[in-house]
Amino acid sequence: MKRFLCLAALSVALSSCGPSADSGPIDIAILGEPESLFQQGVRLSPASQHVRAASFEGLVALDPTGQIVPAIAERWIVTDDGRSYIFRLRNTDWPDGEEITARDIQMLLRDTISRLEGTSLGLDLAKVVEVRAMTGRVVEVQLSSPMPEFLRLLAQPELGFVKSGSGAGPMVASRDDDAPMVRLSALPPQARGLPARENWEELARTLTVRAMPAESAVQAFTKGEIDLLLNGRLSSFPLAQLGPLSRGAVQVDPALGLFGLVIRNDSGFLADPSRREALSMAIDRGSLIEPFGLGGWQPTTWIIPPTLFTAPAYPSSRWDSLSFEERQTMAAARIAAWESSSGEDAELRIGLPKGPGSDLLFEQLREAFGAIGVGVTMVAPGAGADLELRDRLARYSSPRWFLNQFNCELEIGLCSPEVDALVREALTLSEPVAKEQILARAHAELVASEVFIPLGAPVRWALVRGGNDTYQGNQWGLHPLFPLSQPTT
Repeated sequence: MKRFLCLAALSVALSSCGPSADSGPIDIAILGEPESLFQQGVRLSPASQHVRAASFEGLVALDPTGQIVPAIAERWIVTDDGRSYIFRLRNTDWPDGEEITARDIQMLLRDTISRLEGTSLGLDLAKVVEVRAMTGRVVEVQLSSPMPEFLRLLAQPELGFVKSGSGAGPMVASRDDDAPMVRLSALPPQARGLPARENWEELARTLTVRAMPAESAVQAFTKGEIDLLLNGRLSSFPLAQLGPLSRGAVQVDPALGLFGLVIRNDSGFLADPSRREALSMAIDRGSLIEPFGLGGWQPTTWIIPPTLFTAPAYPSSRWDSLSFEERQTMAAARIAAWESSSGEDAELRIGLPKGPGSDLLFEQLREAFGAIGVGVTMVAPGAGADLELRDRLARYSSPRWFLNQFNCELEIGLCSPEVDALVREALTLSEPVAKEQILARAHAELVASEVFIPLGAPVRWALVRGGNDTYQGNQWGLHPLFPLSQPTT
């Protein structure tokens, strides 16, 4: 994936950016409602995901670049057939002093997978057929067929282990009684089964983490109250350009995932897939992002990026043989024919989150749909929209993740039981070519069903104080907090 390129003023730290203090807490804000920081269970907000990853380790974790690193498992092997992952646990204890054993991990992982049933992450984990405790510190996870991205799936915050309400670190979280804030303190290396480090307590820094609405968070960064702001989206991106640049830089992740409009209503003119296709044809994705001043954004007309298939399954653009003007003409004819036969006007409600970026996006969509005779109004998400924005980051780079997002069990909008059946069929296929062929068929069926209007890659941005050398962008939108607490020298 290509990294986004912002305006020159946004992509580099300005010379006026002074480094943050090299002692004392690092203050972090994650965009979201304040109470979202404290969500528990298997459905976590971005804020609670970051806190969970810092204080409840899983078998493996992500480093700042998004690569897999050891966590509770100090090392692992994958069998030649790709269907068995064998993990050796590091020699460490739970917070109550009890040794972390393979039996603990077996039971906790089984329980977590069971509780994730009915979620998209549960569908992603459908290849897990058994978890075994082999010896005191060795755990085996067996799959129905090879999954090269399985370790990345295990690194998700929801798969961090909780025993008696506590985790194994690498940080300890405490809630501030006077404010909706979490304080994260790094455990010393010896408490994590690692060699002691001289002067570690003097060098390690505490983190304070809070969830804040976008406008308040940007203002706090501008005033110097926040060192790092995470989880910015397209809906809030214009706020990043309103003044904080004197104190840091805007960093945009090279994000992978879904960004588009899910169809939530199949009545009226939306009842026919060809008219739903007309809406998709009417959008000039190349110019959709222009009002944001954000270069390098990757538009798409497909649900799954073609590059995720080893062999090209379809061309780079869905309507390669048509000019945009020809697409508009065909789309307008379909809408006019329906209005003529039904005696009704084509009107739509589009659900978008609050924010200046959503206002800009809506204006672009209103112009595109208006050009083919469709009137639109904007409503809040969940307020009876006919089309609603779906903005999600991929957990791993496989076509199956994209297909799972439209599984009928999730009830997010229109879906296809035939597609779900093809994805289930692919779960047991070991031969890579055969598996890709099945998933390509599923994608073709999903596209033909016109359940989604893809727009492009998701946008995730951060504000980073000058002098912060630990933060790095990555395509998963998960930024481990523990490394921020560690000395860089």
